[in-house]
Amino acid sequence: NLPQENTLVVTLSNSLSEATSQVLARVSHLFDLECDPLAVYAVLDSMNSIRPDLFTMGTRLPCSFNPFEMVVRAILGQQITVKAARTLAGRFVKTFGKPLESGISSLTYTFPLPEEIVALEGPIENHLGPLGIMARRAKAIGQLAKVFVQGEIDFYHCEESQDAIIKLLTIPGIGHWTANYIAMRTMGCKDIFLETDVGIRKALAPYQSKELLQVAEQWRPWRSYATVALWNSL
Repeated sequence: NLPQENTLVVTLSNSLSEATSQVLARVSHLFDLECDPLAVYAVLDSMNSIRPDLFTMGTRLPCSFNPFEMVVRAILGQQITVKAARTLAGRFVKTFGKPLESGISSLTYTFPLPEEIVALEGPIENHLGPLGIMARRAKAIGQLAKVFVQGEIDFYHCEESQDAIIKLLTIPGIGHWTANYIAMRTMGCKDIFLETDVGIRKALAPYQSKELLQVAEQWRPWRSYATVALWNSL
């Protein structure tokens, strides 16, 4: 990232030459490179009336390079600390991922594919339980892996976001926050607002949940960017 030049430089190894277009498309999705900052700021500049510099020009919506990794992390991160979620994710990767010689000290395993999780024999909780993952969350990860394999939801695009959220909510262990967070971080949906999120409540105290929704109405159709800005303000 070259902030002074507002430029993102991507370097690919020769082994990825045949997949360049796919890699660049995912990088664009990850960093929200198709965003029009001026259009977003024209609406969200109103956030600065709540608190100076609450919204900054150029704020992007970080998405994901690997949607399955993002949904697994979303499930693992429910109601626990970021540190604890990172620990569980590390155990998950080391157990089911493949060792990788990348030449980068912090990049040692590939994230497991949904097909690899679906192929596990027996109850999924028997595999994930020993890692410290609760049975309900283990089952949710197993169901999500099946959704990926069967192609029931397009996790790369937001065109049918409400249908996707409804499908996600049918999976035990996935509630309103998680389903909407997944839509925002994997599909790149631009108008998601997580009014029940602890960080959002803290950033907009003393507003209550119903009041938060009312306040956020003026931020449509860019409420996901407002959500990111509120998290950044903490």
